[in-house]
Amino acid sequence: MINRLLKETDNAPLIIFRIFLGFLLACETFGAIMTGWVKSNFIIPKFTFSHIGMEWLQPLPGNGMYFYFALMGLLGLMVMAGYKYRFSMGLFTLLWAGVYFMQKTSYNNHYYLLVLVCLMMTFLPANRYASIDAKLDPTIKKLTMSTWCSWVMIAMVSIVYFYATIAKFYPDWLDGTFTRNLMSGTIGRPWVRAIVTQKWFYMFLAYAGIAFDMLVVPCLLFKRTRTIAFIASLIFHLFNSITLQIGIFPFFALSFAVFFYPPEKIRKLFFRKKPAIENYGMTTEGINILKYFFIPYLIIQFLLPLRHHLVKGDVLWTEEGHRLSWRMMLRSRKGSTHFKVIDKATGQDMFYDISKDLTPKQEASMGTRPDMIWQMAQRIKQKYAAKNIDVAVYALTNIAINSGPFLKLIDDKTDLGTAKWNYFWHCDWILLYDSNNILIK
Repeated sequence: MINRLLKETDNAPLIIFRIFLGFLLACETFGAIMTGWVKSNFIIPKFTFSHIGMEWLQPLPGNGMYFYFALMGLLGLMVMAGYKYRFSMGLFTLLWAGVYFMQKTSYNNHYYLLVLVCLMMTFLPANRYASIDAKLDPTIKKLTMSTWCSWVMIAMVSIVYFYATIAKFYPDWLDGTFTRNLMSGTIGRPWVRAIVTQKWFYMFLAYAGIAFDMLVVPCLLFKRTRTIAFIASLIFHLFNSITLQIGIFPFFALSFAVFFYPPEKIRKLFFRKKPAIENYGMTTEGINILKYFFIPYLIIQFLLPLRHHLVKGDVLWTEEGHRLSWRMMLRSRKGSTHFKVIDKATGQDMFYDISKDLTPKQEASMGTRPDMIWQMAQRIKQKYAAKNIDVAVYALTNIAINSGPFLKLIDDKTDLGTAKWNYFWHCDWILLYDSNNILIK
């Protein structure tokens, strides 16, 4: 197995993936400016809900985030061209990680996947061919790479699909509840909605989703089923792109297919002038990066999605352990949260209007997620503390999952202003219910 990983192979898949990736990064970041995504998530809000522990990570003042994203777009083009590759890929990774950890209002799993893949690409020799770097410094030009360079990318995408499959085995997915709600909520034209909300259609989507996530990687690995799997991927991701409008992710996911096809085929398809290699040898180039970075990195990525099983309660309800676990497009959360603020010195009940602090989008997102509710309570506490007023902050919540019954999410007798956030285990002030929606005491 080790000898197979260390064998040289044509580096065409890695080179073309770098080009695809750089182009998609530029599209994502420039597109975020042009579509108003940057404005709605970073310019208009007074603050953002950063990941807990990173509240210091806030948007640049004024129009600074436009320049921030424009810089990332330029770095994406540099990655695509292979110019100062390590610098441009590394800096993009750092800046994009900043975007990911800076806000949760518009959370999306592909933002996290971009962080992971960009970090991996920073350590791979993706600028050895068809790059400005190789033209400026011919000594780095190379036609081959170690076979493991492809396999680490295959391993990463396999982890994503593996956990995406497992996460779908829960009642509201298996009976079509979620896919029905998703289609009825995202399709605008009445005649199209009438079709996609038919039981046969949304049940087909539910089980086709499971089958696709479960089988796409194994089928891409075998020659006889590879092209069928790629066509299925094309249909699946284009359908998602049209109906769900999730940015570059469908095309990003499709680009991984280059690592499953024989490198020589990729060379003939994309680099017809690239010389063929007659005999491939063995190479230990980058072996330390494989042993001390990629193997531990992939082990961590395999273990992280398991952590919610160690936390008390259903992750679909509590959200504890939801992020970083490839639990994507699985449930909808509806409801609202209001805050009761009590002056501890006088006992006075003071109404707090959160609409003055949050955009409608932030308010809707915050209102159904425990971590964001806790963060908002902490902010309210700090605002009154700045006026030398010590207050208790209580959350009044009413939340429904997948159009189910509305239930209280947060214990309204717990002062969230003094409550602690448990990074690794269950927060006791997040209420739990049994399968009959009866509160667990």
